Amino acid sequence: MTTQAVHLFAGPGGLEHGAQLPGVGIELDTNTVATRTAAGLPTVHGDVTKYGPADFPDATVLTAGPPCQTFTIAGDGSGRAELDRLIAAVKRMGARDHVDTSVFADPRTALILEPLRWAIEDFEHGYNAIILEQVPQALPVWEAYAEVLEGEGYSVATGVLRTEQHGVPQTRRRAVLVARLVGEARLPAPTHRPYRKGVPQHEGDPALLPWVSMADVLPHRGPFTVISNYGTGGDPRNRGRRTSDQPAFTVTGKISRLRLIDPDGRELPRLTHAEAGVLQGFPADWPWAGSDVAQQIGNACPVQLAAALAAAATN
Repeated sequence: MTTQAVHLFAGPGGLEHGAQLPGVGIELDTNTVATRTAAGLPTVHGDVTKYGPADFPDATVLTAGPPCQTFTIAGDGSGRAELDRLIAAVKRMGARDHVDTSVFADPRTALILEPLRWAIEDFEHGYNAIILEQVPQALPVWEAYAEVLEGEGYSVATGVLRTEQHGVPQTRRRAVLVARLVGEARLPAPTHRPYRKGVPQHEGDPALLPWVSMADVLPHRGPFTVISNYGTGGDPRNRGRRTSDQPAFTVTGKISRLRLIDPDGRELPRLTHAEAGVLQGFPADWPWAGSDVAQQIGNACPVQLAAALAAAATN
């Protein structure tokens, strides 16, 4: 039978394209919806909080990548500051107590609770599989989820994965949760070697594939160096540099600001949207649409990571 999935905070389609789980995505951002429409992805343009599992009764898989802005190091940190409150809210939800989400300093923080509402809201069968991903700082919330979901009959696995170990041409760490109603939940085993600065691509565990470099997926560019301000606090002395024979830095909504230079130090054209999407695992011809495309790309679930999570959750 065809798997029917509902994708919360669906983004531009990274999880759906990678996971190959047909279904419908719920997405609020108008620009992201434009990309999804151009890509032919079934989409409800709306607010996840206004829907529930009863609206999608055929769905057997639930996926979600809630907004990360209040949890990420690059954000304001309000979500990280309220982790204890979030964990307490998860426990109350598991006990079927009312949770007042207005107590959180930023409404986006409370959205991380939405997948749990969908998972435990009364409906006929539950979900065969649940796949969730977020920035590493949100892992304690997924661990609190695990306790509740196990009480609902799920087998659950949580942890932090390195995306380059699953074939993504960038270094990015994601906190993930995989839950199953039937069978033992597990996190996907790495297929590629971890990236280590100074360790050549061809060295490392022979049982694993080499990590994927920028040059591997952007061969038309020729040799180049990326200069990044990400994580530097604006201090030019702290600017990170990676050459094209290394994986990309974590792809964020600021990727269009990255400088590229050739081996002689000459400025090169900056990454196109197509190229930035490729570094997130998308096909080069993904039909990016609307405005703020760089932010859409930065917010997306890396495609190869999605494939690995889906295989672990449904096979």
